[in-house]
Order: sequence, then structure tokens, then C-alpha cells
Amino acid sequence: MSVTTAGELPDKSYDVVVVGAGVVGTAIARELAHHPLRTALVEAADDVGDATSKANTAILHTGFDAVPGSLEARLVREGQQRLAAYAARSGIPVEPVGALLVAWDEEQLAALPALADKAVRNGYHEARIIDADELRRREPHLGHGALAALDVPGESIICPWTTTLAYATQAVRAGVDLHLNCRVEDFSRTAEGLHRLDTVRGTLHARYLVNAAGLHSDTVDRTLGHDAFTVTPRRGQLIVFDKFARELVHHILLPVPTALGKGVLVAPTVYGNVLLGPTAEDLQDRTATGSTPEGIALLREKGRRIVPALLDEEVTTIYAGLRAATEHDDFQIHAHPEQCSVTVGGIRSTGLTASMAIAAYVTELLAGAGLDLGEGRELEPVRMPNLGEAFPRPYENAELIASDPEYGVLVCHCEQVSRGEIRDALTAEVPAGSLDGLRRRTRARGGRCQGFYCGAAVRELFLQRKELTDR
Repeated sequence: MSVTTAGELPDKSYDVVVVGAGVVGTAIARELAHHPLRTALVEAADDVGDATSKANTAILHTGFDAVPGSLEARLVREGQQRLAAYAARSGIPVEPVGALLVAWDEEQLAALPALADKAVRNGYHEARIIDADELRRREPHLGHGALAALDVPGESIICPWTTTLAYATQAVRAGVDLHLNCRVEDFSRTAEGLHRLDTVRGTLHARYLVNAAGLHSDTVDRTLGHDAFTVTPRRGQLIVFDKFARELVHHILLPVPTALGKGVLVAPTVYGNVLLGPTAEDLQDRTATGSTPEGIALLREKGRRIVPALLDEEVTTIYAGLRAATEHDDFQIHAHPEQCSVTVGGIRSTGLTASMAIAAYVTELLAGAGLDLGEGRELEPVRMPNLGEAFPRPYENAELIASDPEYGVLVCHCEQVSRGEIRDALTAEVPAGSLDGLRRRTRARGGRCQGFYCGAAVRELFLQRKELTDR
């Protein structure tokens, strides 16, 4: 097993190379690690989950509103069950807060029965319509004018950062090679029929290729000679409100969906904050992750209607992510047996929920394309640091501190992050390679002051560890 971040790639040939280490790519690598295969996971960025996967709404969906009969509906339904069980085993924080899909006018009210029926057709039978009085009792801070809601009690909130990291950690521990800072510049086939991947760090060869390149999956697909879909980056801007706002929201508050997506929602997070967003802006620039005054103004306008008091709360941060939207209403997962490859494209916001089911499906497609998986095996379990606000943290554990005082020394006071947690994140199987990666592993610099108080101390710890690693 290895994680490489610099230098020439190892001189070895793989059975499978997975391109893209987002939540889907890492899930696929983890699934392949169940088999005696030589597998590599290649990522252009300096960390796993550094693109779309780090900037979503962090909801564990039931799939109640997916297109019935679609591949996405099936994989979200299966993936929700798989990921919920995996999270419980692995220490990934999940809170089953439930969702309320709120109707604000007569047209939206008339749409609720059809949405309830769609939930049944998607195999979800717990959804029910509640009237305005019950809605008000359950969400007393909701804005005026709400007429009714579809209650979806199975919806949950989850930590997307820890999910991706858990997949990658378990894959690496089981023997997968993870190559970071390894952007692929060209794809070709050798005379022997192997895939040749020319990267910024050298060349890789593999018998089978999985394209899980997210926003660039269509570009990779065309390089391989296919033209099944085009990715149109869909920017979602979000506002994160301070933890004092948490008591204002008890459920995930969803709008009636439109053709562009699920719309602007208000939702609690497992970190104790409240999210407002996302926008849905179709762009051409696949790097446009900046926020805009227009986007923030739109979110404030929507938020003022949904939970008016929310707009009086302090804002912790603002961020934006790009979803890999396509012209199709379904995941674009296609096997190309003649090329020994599988394309995994068009994975939007439900990709987090569906990730483990996507991985199992892709592995089946690889086997159908001729890959001999060999005998399956169980993987060594992982137990991740739990970043959830509702769960015990190391600084609260007297026994842990007694055995290692570093867990009792707080560095980031906003998020109660200790020196021990930072040390662990910097020395893990998949260590933090940047300050942003460290924040996703510990929450350090992610709180109210956004690193104003702790930034220098966190940076010093990071640089000290980097100096030791580089020696």
C-alpha cells in the first residue's frame, strides 16, 4: 500500500486504474480492494475529495424524489442503506433529522400528492403529507405562508469529508496505491492492449480503466472515443450560518424541486451549523468555484422566506461547489468491454449517498467486461475520528487525555480541535497534504473565526510535520 504525492510514479503495471479520487472514485477503489487486484487511484489534486465532493449539501438521501426506474433511483436507494450501515461502523457522523418538503403556494401544494406517489414508486413508503398546523408545530421558526409539507422522515445529514477519507483509508490499507498531484494529460493504448496514462508525474499502465473524473469525465470519455454526454458545470453557492442558528431549524427544509434540481434548502449540518443553498447556475468554466454578490443576494432572498430569523444570525463562511450536470436526467455509467473501461459520469448531488452502490455496480461492469476479480475478501475495518457536533470529541474524553495529553490541548477553540487530532490527521494512512485538507479532517480553522485565532498555530504544526516528512 502507498500514498504518493510527488516524484516519479512507481514502475509497475496495474490491473485497474481509477481516475478521480472524489467520493465515487474512492468508493470504487475501496470496492476493488475486496479482490486480489493491483489497483491504483489517481487524482490531480493534492487530496482526496478535493473537488465536487468537498462542497455539497451533505445529505444522506432516501431517493424519494428520484426519477422512478432510473439507475440513479436504484443506486441511491441501495447506497443509502449501505452508507448508513458503513457510517455506523466507521465513525462517520450521521443525524437522522428527517426532511420537510414545503409547499408555499397552491401550485406547489397541488404537486405534493404526486411527489408522495413518486416516493412510493421509488420504494420509499414513509413519506406523508402534513398540514400547515403540524408543519408549524414541528418548525416554529418557519416563514409565514407555508401551506403544507411532504414529511420524509428517512432523510439524514452526514459528514461528506469523513466519508471520502474513510473509503480512501480503507482502500490504501488494503493495498491500493493512491497517487495524488497526478493529473492525467493523455490516454492511449499500447501494442499489448494496455491502457497508458501519461501524467504530470510519469506514466501508468493498466489492463482496465475506470473514468471517475467528475467534472472532467466527459473530456476523458471523448479521449477514449465516446460522446455519450457533456458535462455542464452547475455552480451551487451556499451560506453557512453560525452554530447559534442551529436551534432555528429542526429538519432539512426542502422546496418543491424544479428541472434544475432540488432548489434552495435550509438544513442543519453535523458540525452544528445551518446551511442555506445551493444556487443552480449552469456555467462553462469548470474552475468557477467563487461566490458572487448576485448568488448570495438570491440565497438571502430565499432564506428570508423559509426561515426569516436565520438572516439575523452570524455567517460563518460562504462556499461554492460545481456539480457535474449533464443533458441527461440519470447517472451516465457505461461499460466499454472492447476497451476494458467503464465511464462513471453525470454524478450529481446524490453521488455521496449512492457512492457505495455505484462502486458495487462498477465492479460488476468490470467483471462483465472480462476482469477476473478473484476471490473476495473482507477488509480491515476503519474507525474514523468523529467530527459531529452531537458526538463526543477527544477533548471531552478524560481517559484518552490521561493516556495522551495532546488530546487535552486545544488549538482551534471555535471547533474544539486538539493538538492530538491535528497530529493524527498529519500522520494518518492518507495524511492531510494541505491546510484545507487538515480542516476537512479535524474542523480546525473551520469555525466562527475562520482561523483568525488559531491559523498561525495550525500552520506551524502543519509545517513542522511537513519538514519531518520531507527529510
